[in-house]
Amino acid sequence: MEGSSLRHWKVIPILLITLQFTSNMVLSLPDAPFDKQRNIEYIKSSCSSTTYPRLCYRSLSIYANKIKTSPRLLVDTALNVTLKASKSTSRLMVKISRIHGLRPRVAAAMADCIEVIGDSVDELQQSIEELGHISRSKFALTMSDIETWVSAALTDEDTCMDGFAGKSMNGNVKTMVRKRIVKIAHLTSNALALVNNYASTQSNLP
Repeated sequence: MEGSSLRHWKVIPILLITLQFTSNMVLSLPDAPFDKQRNIEYIKSSCSSTTYPRLCYRSLSIYANKIKTSPRLLVDTALNVTLKASKSTSRLMVKISRIHGLRPRVAAAMADCIEVIGDSVDELQQSIEELGHISRSKFALTMSDIETWVSAALTDEDTCMDGFAGKSMNGNVKTMVRKRIVKIAHLTSNALALVNNYASTQSNLP
């Protein structure tokens, strides 16, 4: 009997260790399929209110596990995706502007584009910084500032394309610029729609 009791007490710590190990494994598992699908559906539903829902979903769904169902994280991610694309476009503009033999009007339009897209990048960065410091007491004021900056960024992108208006500006440079500017303008438009949705209610505070 005494040997059996000893074996019994030796087994208990082993069982406890096994249970603790199993519990830790469960806690460390990634989101369950249901949670992942819920996050995806949240992004799809949110994007349906934007002007370019397919682009919105395509650009944000890969961040579903980060966004989850948080309106603030949705807006933050949309702004960061737009900022990244805008910076990439700005770098491309600088490279194109250095091409030898650009027609004077094209070179002037490129210089204007570089300036206004630089402004757009600054405005998006300001928006992201403000969103990171949002609080209940200043929610409405902060969101109003963010809406203003993102709207200004969208206007800057439109201004860039205005510089290439007219058939006399047609050519490879205009085609390259238009392709990139249209994309970031659509991303910015979507981000603005999500910002407006978030701003419309204070119940969506972080």
